[in-house]
Amino acid sequence: MMPSTVQGLAAPLPTANVDTDVIMPKRFLVTITRAGLADGALADLRFDETGKRQLEFVLNQTPWDDASILIVGDNFGCGSSREHAVWGLMQYGIRGIIGTSFAGIFFDNARKNGLALPVVGPDVRDQLLELAGHSEGLEITIDIGSRQLFYEDQTAAFTMDDATRTALLKDRDDTLDSLKHADAIRQFEAGLTETMRVKVAQ
Repeated sequence: MMPSTVQGLAAPLPTANVDTDVIMPKRFLVTITRAGLADGALADLRFDETGKRQLEFVLNQTPWDDASILIVGDNFGCGSSREHAVWGLMQYGIRGIIGTSFAGIFFDNARKNGLALPVVGPDVRDQLLELAGHSEGLEITIDIGSRQLFYEDQTAAFTMDDATRTALLKDRDDTLDSLKHADAIRQFEAGLTETMRVKVAQ
């Protein structure tokens, strides 16, 4: 079972419309496994064309180089439907991303892989961006059970649909949910096969 809370240092990433090719550049999609994708996570922001770290990027700076939560701009995760983007972020150490909106396929991929995506209003997001940008950093607790954020001496509610909340709390995904109905699926397939056999015989 997944923990009911995600706790960690938050890093500000305010750019809107960060697409999946920025999150996981296509050159890192050659692997047939999930191994090594942390290197690709936000690679073109973290490194220049020679492979040198870009020190102006927030995740290359102290204290945010130890961040496990991102505060992001609108429509994070838009673009192509590559699950590698979520895999890479999680391998890199990101466990939660807080924003006002996420692209639908990215959101679904996050839910399937246990990456928490609390949705907040613009005012809360902007406040978190400001606080997270302070040199001492900002520690945030994402309480999935209560749908609340806790930071400093403040609390803010976030939106998360019931199916996503349950999936995160119980470490469920679509495959595991489908397997619970394996007997019914087999019975349906057997009946469909018999129906087709009869039609062919007629």
